[in-house]
Amino acid sequence: MNRPASTPSRDLAMIAIFAGLIAALGLIPAFSLPGSSVPITAQTLGVMLAGAILGPRRGGLAVLVFLALIALGLPLLAGGRGGLGVFASPTMGYLIAFPIAAFCIGAAVYALGAPYRLTWGLAINLAFGVLLVNVIGGLGMMERLDLSLNAATTIVVTFLPGDIAKAVLCALIARGVHASYPGLLPSRRSEQPVAEHTSA
Repeated sequence: MNRPASTPSRDLAMIAIFAGLIAALGLIPAFSLPGSSVPITAQTLGVMLAGAILGPRRGGLAVLVFLALIALGLPLLAGGRGGLGVFASPTMGYLIAFPIAAFCIGAAVYALGAPYRLTWGLAINLAFGVLLVNVIGGLGMMERLDLSLNAATTIVVTFLPGDIAKAVLCALIARGVHASYPGLLPSRRSEQPVAEHTSA
């Protein structure tokens, strides 16, 4: 099945929808563990979904739009936080990691092409939506809170069960979306003759 033609208006609409989705997930109450100033939120799920469904370019842009709105002062982060100050807070590393994760997830999913496979989708989410985000986020906490590596790792580990659950949920949702709209992902079958002709 051929992919629907990408147009600027269609791309902008999808980017706006997913930026709004990430913001909406911030309405789910966040909570912080004892000894940690970094809240646990549902917004990482939106970041993973943006990449897994929209692909690298549109997924990354959706997250960047979301971050730009925060920088302008809109209280879109969980807990009603916004403004430039959040980019110098202990959550700084996580905010930096969000667009990188969305881009990497999208690049990997779209490189594999259709159909979306749950096992690979989950592995991609775990690698980039959980591991990468928490590594960069942990480094940000070390910088802003003057933590040792062991202290930052101890905090990050407490986030992992929730993040893994979000990675699983993202893979399930993405599989459903791609099954309903198969034209979103490139078809590997349709690209195979081009590869063979190129190598000949």
